[in-house]
Amino acid sequence: MLAGVWRYRSFVLGMVRREFQARYLHSVLGSAWAVLNPLALIVIYTVVFGRVLHPRVPGGDDRLAYAIFLCAGVIAWTLFTEVVSRCVTVFIEHANLLKKASFPRATLPAIVLLSAALNFGIVFGLLLIFLALTGRFPGWSVLAFVPLVLVQQSIALGLGVTLGIVNVFFRDVAHVVTIVLQLWFWLTPIVYPEDILAEPIRRLLGLNPLTQLVRAYQQIVLSGTWPDWSAYLLPSLCAAAALGIGIVTFRRLAGEMVDCL
Repeated sequence: MLAGVWRYRSFVLGMVRREFQARYLHSVLGSAWAVLNPLALIVIYTVVFGRVLHPRVPGGDDRLAYAIFLCAGVIAWTLFTEVVSRCVTVFIEHANLLKKASFPRATLPAIVLLSAALNFGIVFGLLLIFLALTGRFPGWSVLAFVPLVLVQQSIALGLGVTLGIVNVFFRDVAHVVTIVLQLWFWLTPIVYPEDILAEPIRRLLGLNPLTQLVRAYQQIVLSGTWPDWSAYLLPSLCAAAALGIGIVTFRRLAGEMVDCL
């Protein structure tokens, strides 16, 4: 699968560039929308939750600290959900291409993954610039984002590919995934710190692999400290399991997709 994606790397990169241009080319603000969409969400949550709950987050009690806390969680969540939700429909969206052309089907999830990484890179770069301007740059601990993002996106890719293939045969899957992702968002401590929850609920949320990952992102940008890697065994196991299931599902059912498309 990886060899096929590498052989068609020009096709993959061309499709990523085409998607990026198609998304922003004919808009007045262009690629600024890649920043404005998550920024609007962060502003709304900062105003609503910052004024109503007055949450105290680790690394600072001021409202700026809460906004940075939100930024870390929302940016990570946006990257995760973009890959999952787009992979669920990617095979159906490219049905005509799959029927008419012969190319490795694994290139389609690769296009989704790289396109999401490009959008994430733009927003994350601006976040780092903002942290530097406000004197909150985390230093070398920012490099910890690399393994954390790899684990997170492995979960997203494995889930997305599995659900995307199943969605070809049962179209209800896409609608269910939309609902599950909305629930998953609130079961992840993105807009609220875990400290405001009761201990039994905190233990329950600890079973969510994204809880540890989002917590690490927030710890890095707020405290500038490296995560405790021993605490991320569960997300790593979930990533390995998700990728394994995705590969098995892809190999067994990818050949039958065209008949249902």
